[in-house]
Amino acid sequence: MRILSGIQPSGDFHLGNYFGMIAQMVAAQEKGEVFAFIANYHAMTSVFDGAKLRSQTIEAARAFLSLGIDCDRSIFWLQSAIPEVLELYWVLSQQTPIGLLERAHSFKDKTARGLAASHGLFSYPVLMAADILLYDSDVVPVGKDQIQHVEIARDIAVKFNNEFGADLLKLPTFSVPESVAVVPGLDGAKMSKSYKNTIEIFLDRKALEKKVKQIVTQPVALEEPKEWRGDFVYDLCALFLDEDGKAALQKRYEKGGEGHGRFKAYLTDLIWDFFAPARAKYADLTDEKVLAILELGAAKARKIAAEKMRLIRSKVGII
Repeated sequence: MRILSGIQPSGDFHLGNYFGMIAQMVAAQEKGEVFAFIANYHAMTSVFDGAKLRSQTIEAARAFLSLGIDCDRSIFWLQSAIPEVLELYWVLSQQTPIGLLERAHSFKDKTARGLAASHGLFSYPVLMAADILLYDSDVVPVGKDQIQHVEIARDIAVKFNNEFGADLLKLPTFSVPESVAVVPGLDGAKMSKSYKNTIEIFLDRKALEKKVKQIVTQPVALEEPKEWRGDFVYDLCALFLDEDGKAALQKRYEKGGEGHGRFKAYLTDLIWDFFAPARAKYADLTDEKVLAILELGAAKARKIAAEKMRLIRSKVGII
């Protein structure tokens, strides 16, 4: 089973990135063949400073490696290192109805929040389809907001296969663990850089404490019991706890005598301790090490992509 996913280098990684996708990819290394990439072409829809994009690309790769992607058990590369992905993007564009893209929720959401309605943003799902279909992906771990993009990739693949009379493009499925499908941000909305409500993974201790204190909570007297259901602090703590840990925290809420400040301090400790090994590894990875690892991964991915495009060119008549 081939499991593929990518992440944009559009800023520091946060808890939503980790629990929504990265943790799935790390766990998948025990189940199948993992393909993971940094989607720096996709990031061009929102990052318009070349130096910034380059820096964020290397930082994203460093974070990915620090958080558990093992290059002995997976293929890890930069999207831009494989020219075939843009070639397939163009081929698939011929099989993509405008109406299919007009129904994409992500485009509507991003333009509503002020992102320029460029062709790149509009055709984003086609490039994502190329990312997925180029490597014969079986499963694509995604957040809830990306399910439609995998469905669009399937629709495009079906149209291509019907058009050219071959099952050349494999139909992928998506994977979304319901327990972490949406990670709440500081305001309770989905944690997202776009909403500016994130808790970054590699903050120093003081900055982390400051961020966690910003989480919105209900005003309840110290001695009164607290409602843990729907409480954003509890929901974030639960990401790090097993069933016994959740039950113990629920009792603390229901007992009363503790303010939300205590629960925020507990959340800070959970985050700090959980990511301690990743912080140590992050500090040890130089730019040179990161780029060398990415190049090794790109060589493996390029071999697969080149063969796939050879077959596709033959079908569509490109010499």
